[in-house]
Amino acid sequence: MSTDEGGDVEQGIKTPRPVNQNQETTTTTTKKSTNWPLLLLSCTFVAIGVIGGPLLSRLYFLHGGNHQWITSCMETAGFPILFIPLVSLFLQSRSQRVPFSEFFMEPKLFILSALIGLLLGLDNFLYSIGLSYTPVSTSSILFATQLAFLAVFSFFIVRQKFTAYSINSVFLMTLGSVLLGLRTDGDRPAGVSNGQYLLGFFLTLVSAAVLGLIWPLVELSYSKAKRPVNYSIVLQFQLNIAIFATIFSATGMYVNNDFQAISKEASEYGLGSNMYYIVLAAGAIVWQLSFLGGVGVVFCANSLLNGILSAVLLPITEVAAVIAYQENFNGEKALALVLCLWGFTSYFYGEYKMNKKLKNAAAKEPVPVLQ
Repeated sequence: MSTDEGGDVEQGIKTPRPVNQNQETTTTTTKKSTNWPLLLLSCTFVAIGVIGGPLLSRLYFLHGGNHQWITSCMETAGFPILFIPLVSLFLQSRSQRVPFSEFFMEPKLFILSALIGLLLGLDNFLYSIGLSYTPVSTSSILFATQLAFLAVFSFFIVRQKFTAYSINSVFLMTLGSVLLGLRTDGDRPAGVSNGQYLLGFFLTLVSAAVLGLIWPLVELSYSKAKRPVNYSIVLQFQLNIAIFATIFSATGMYVNNDFQAISKEASEYGLGSNMYYIVLAAGAIVWQLSFLGGVGVVFCANSLLNGILSAVLLPITEVAAVIAYQENFNGEKALALVLCLWGFTSYFYGEYKMNKKLKNAAAKEPVPVLQ
C-alpha cells in the first residue's frame, strides 16, 4: 500500500500520524484489523454478480435481445436497492447523534466517484458489445485478463505490494483463464460476421483493461479521503458510481432510440414479454450486487483481492453455463478450475503467513512507557 503525506493508508482508510509512541501502537493495530463479516458478505455479493451477471446478460441476447445499450444500462440501473442499507445506516447514525458532515461523503469523493462512474458506464458498453458478438466462453476468457491488468495498475496507482504467493496466484489464475480458450468451441455465434466477431473480441479485451483500472482507482479514492472511510461512505461511493454510469448508458439509449424499442423487443422476445422484463430486472439487481461487493472487498482488503476473487469465479461461471445453456465441459475447463482454485488458495495462504508474521513481530515489540 502507499503512504500519503499526512497519514498512512491501509485498506482504504487514512489514519492520522501518531503524536506519541503509545498512539502509534494503537494506530498500527487498527490498520491491520479486518472486518471479516463485511468482507465475507462482500465476497458473496461478488460471487453472485460474477456468476449470475453474464448468464443473465447472455440470456437477453440468446432469445432476441439485440441492443447493447440496454444491457449496458442493466449493469448499473439496480442502484435503488442501495438506498435500503443506506437509509438503515442513516437512521442508526441519527439515533447515535452522528453529525451530518460525518455521515455523508466529502465533495472530493463525490467528484471521484462521478468520474469513475462515467468510466464504468463506458466499460459496461464495451463489455455488452463483446458479449453480443462473441460466445460466452470466449468473452469470459478475455474478460478474465482483467486480473493481469489490475495487477499492473495496482502496482503503479496504489503501490500494491506483491509477495511470492500473490504473484503465484496471479500467474496460476491467468494461466487457468488462458487454458479455457484452448480446444473450446470458439466459433462465432450464428448471424455474426467476421468483422463483428473481431470487434467483439477486441472490445471485450479493452473492457477487461478498463475494469482493471477502475478498481485501483476506487482504492486510491478511499486513500484520498480526509476523514476515515466507513461502510456508509462506501455505499454512497458505489451509489454515485452507479448513478453516473447509468446516466452514461441512458444517454446512449436515448441517442440510439432504445427506449422506444423496448416494448417492441419485449413483444418479440423468445421467452415472452413478461420474462423479458424479469431478465432485465434480475440482471440489474445481480450486477449491482457484484459492484457493491467489489467496493466492499476493496474497502476491507484491496483491489488485487477483488480481481483474484473474480478470476477464481470464472470457471464456476463456466460450470453454471454448462448447466444453464448445456455447454460442453471439457478437460481444459476442469484443469482451469483446479488452477484457479489453487491460485486462490495460494493468495490466502500468503495473507495468512504475512498476518502471522506481523502479529509475532508486534508481540516481540516492547510496550512503550509514557514519560
